[in-house]
Amino acid sequence: MTHPLSPSAHVDTFARDHLPPAELWPGLVLDPAGPEVLNCGAELLDTTIERFGADRPAFHSPGEPPWSYGELRARVDRIAHVLTDDLGVVPGNRVLLRGPTTRHLAACWLAVMKVGAVAVTVLAQQRAAELATMCEIGRVGHALCDARSVDDLAKAEVPGLRITTFGGDGPDDLLHRAAAKPSSYEAVPTAADDVALIAFTSGTTGRPKGCMHFHRDVLAIADTFSRHVLRPAPDDVFAGSPPLGFTFGLGGLVIFPLRAGASALLLEQAGPRQLLPALAEHRVSVLFTAPTAYRAMLADPDRDAYDLSALRRCVSAGENLPAATWQAWHDATGLRIINGIGATELLHIFVSAADDAIRPGTTGVPVPGWQARIVDDAGAELPDGEPGLLAVRGPVGCRYLADERQTVYVRHGWNITGDTYVREPDGYFRYVARADDMIISAGYNIAGPEVEDALLRHPDVTEAAVVGRPDASRGQIAVAYVVLRAGARQQPDALREFVKAELVPYKCPREIVFLDALPRTATGKLQRFRLREPGTVK
Repeated sequence: MTHPLSPSAHVDTFARDHLPPAELWPGLVLDPAGPEVLNCGAELLDTTIERFGADRPAFHSPGEPPWSYGELRARVDRIAHVLTDDLGVVPGNRVLLRGPTTRHLAACWLAVMKVGAVAVTVLAQQRAAELATMCEIGRVGHALCDARSVDDLAKAEVPGLRITTFGGDGPDDLLHRAAAKPSSYEAVPTAADDVALIAFTSGTTGRPKGCMHFHRDVLAIADTFSRHVLRPAPDDVFAGSPPLGFTFGLGGLVIFPLRAGASALLLEQAGPRQLLPALAEHRVSVLFTAPTAYRAMLADPDRDAYDLSALRRCVSAGENLPAATWQAWHDATGLRIINGIGATELLHIFVSAADDAIRPGTTGVPVPGWQARIVDDAGAELPDGEPGLLAVRGPVGCRYLADERQTVYVRHGWNITGDTYVREPDGYFRYVARADDMIISAGYNIAGPEVEDALLRHPDVTEAAVVGRPDASRGQIAVAYVVLRAGARQQPDALREFVKAELVPYKCPREIVFLDALPRTATGKLQRFRLREPGTVK
């Protein structure tokens, strides 16, 4: 089923012009009474203030007084004035957002929403080549960047990109400009199906894919997973490890708490060692992180010194949650981890379960508002108990930005996530494995070919292959098999540093194995399956 688009409020129509053809969209499960005009930034701030008041805390930051909803709105609206009055941003322009997870970055995102522009939030750790590619794909013309994260963005040398920094000392700093602006801004009346954000995800080929999501999509993930599974209360305090450049973090740390009138603790450093003391100090009640972090917190020798009594909701996504990890966390804390599977293409979690409905070792059942089934390669539904491809559809669907891989992800009207699952007879979905070559390590997606390309840029490397290997603590690790030019020295540490200079550090191989030749078929095709089996290639 296709749904005609509403009249757009975008002056710059690039995003809508590059949506996939309607016949390539997945089927959508939509509320027919949904509004045609909707600005998610206004809904998350103005409407929430109407419901709960302006004096409630919205964002916390270590060592700083909290921002109330009223203060947050004033800051957002001042930034919105800078965007439109000073920088000339018009509805539909793509605005890149870059920096550590801070209240200022979140305020910038909300301001981009209110002015009707399209947010392209990236990771603070991503390197110049990665940033240049995303800016090229998204035709990005403006960037709001934390002053501490501007170097690689400047090195990207994106043609025509206007970079405005925040958190610096100069008179042109965004926050300095914003201080002189009015504290109220009337949000642009965007269409519910105007593109609000482009989230980039790695593909198995290595070239990132821009996933376009509408204003209605932003609220849909809050009104499905958050409302029905998390069931947050206004007094909840959210926190977690995923950065805002990942939709897992954007939902869990900004969209979900603001939709519920709750607050969020935004941490620049949110590894397991930072999480435990922060959870205790700020009385966090809702936690978002990956299984790797739960295992690391369990292993922390000082864990019992931290008071986690305020914690009531623990969410895990990004990689499969083993039953043993779930049980160990429950034994230690009495808390049931809410497992879930989501995707950048679908914005957030669509299969999950909470409370007494949780079954360790399974992901859960379709979130209310979503449908899921198991299919074969031809799209035919498979019987319970038989492994196949996970197919889902709901209020949000995959819409790649001008990318032919749309027909790979969307087939027969369903989103095919790239995961092999089994549906049990009672309706629960159990993860089996990834169905493609994506490496998932500690919740991060790593495309082997992208890392291979970086390795091959080193002058000593003539061949490279990167695969995932099972790992007890991280789920998988990336292992690189490398063939060097004749006479070159084996220097794994130097190769790692080279890759870290080319790609975001989490993509760097944990292990590098040097070979005289890569295993190939008689026709020259790389035999990746042999590399995935330790000891079979020497």
